Amino acid sequence: MRAWHFSENAYPWLPPEETYESIRVTLPNRNYDPVRGAELYDRYLDEWCIAEDEGMDIMLNEHHQTATCVDPAAPLVLAALARLTKKSRLLILGNPVANRRQPVRVAEEMALIDVLSKGRLECGFVRGVPYEVSPANSNPVRMNERQWEAMDLVVRAWTAHDGPVSWEGRFFHHRNINIWPRPYQQPHPPVWVSTTSPGGAYQVGKRGWTQATFLTGYDGTRAIFDNYRKGWREAGRGQDVPVNRLAYAALVYCGDTEAKARAGAEKLLWYMTANKVAPQFQYPPGYMPAAAMAGVMRGAALDQHAANRGNATVDKAVAAGIMIAGTPDQCYAQVKKLHDHVGGFGHLLNMGQAGFLEHEETVHGVRMFAREVYPRLRADFPDMAISGNYEGAKGAA
Repeated sequence: MRAWHFSENAYPWLPPEETYESIRVTLPNRNYDPVRGAELYDRYLDEWCIAEDEGMDIMLNEHHQTATCVDPAAPLVLAALARLTKKSRLLILGNPVANRRQPVRVAEEMALIDVLSKGRLECGFVRGVPYEVSPANSNPVRMNERQWEAMDLVVRAWTAHDGPVSWEGRFFHHRNINIWPRPYQQPHPPVWVSTTSPGGAYQVGKRGWTQATFLTGYDGTRAIFDNYRKGWREAGRGQDVPVNRLAYAALVYCGDTEAKARAGAEKLLWYMTANKVAPQFQYPPGYMPAAAMAGVMRGAALDQHAANRGNATVDKAVAAGIMIAGTPDQCYAQVKKLHDHVGGFGHLLNMGQAGFLEHEETVHGVRMFAREVYPRLRADFPDMAISGNYEGAKGAA
């Protein structure tokens, strides 16, 4: 199992929640202090480098018009990390390609980072959360179809080496694709896709790419991984699905005492409790299937963040499988329980910083996990183990 340090570069110093409608899209940027923000970027970059020093890999993502993630251009931060680091794998999870107008530009950016890092890029793609339809001035209808076509176009741009090729798709049209530089890794960097739906996981499995899911807990994650395995097998890739094709992201804080672990975990919960989003941004018309939207109109809360706010205590979050928190022994036991329940996974994406968790607290959590938990995970869960071996899973996937 590989472990990745993840931070969303949050800016937590906000006015009282009751004074604004939504932390995403409409919160006035007068509340952002650029001087303080610059200090935060220095700090977050330092923490990624410390994670590398401790033997962990690095993950980052991007979001737009929100204080929860002040990284609206993840390729820029990734390029900085490509020069600041030397050995860690660099995962961007990811590029919101359904909202990007030029997938070929995405292919160029990622190829450049792969060359700068000398082949350490892990390139992830995401559909884009519903809150970002408005900031992107995007059409929420048929976003899934745009996403899959955009990813296929990026791979085509990475792998065409004999002069210009063309692309005539439903959503994208290019006459001359001949990117310079081409990727360092051949045939192309590893591709990841993040999805929290079983249907999306099935499509990822068919392509054989790495599937990641975020805060989906015990049963949600098992359903997603089962459908990935189903897609993998029905595409003729064989019955054995390597665990290194499956990744789970959770809030993670490890302390040398239960008191320190609890204090750090409480601060991590800011990510869930601060995510106040107005309904019009959560459910833009056309973003989700009609049947699901009908459920929302009847009162269902289908948004992952909204559902997780109900588990916004340390005990509830740990019980739900969306947080790993405690002493090293407790953290190891929680990861093992989740791993066994879902049939195995090869990557643990550790959201180890959020909200008001200070630098020293973040570093303590990273080091305790890296030194006391990670070696046990690597020893007990080999990268090339076969996924799907949980109790009762035979025939379920």
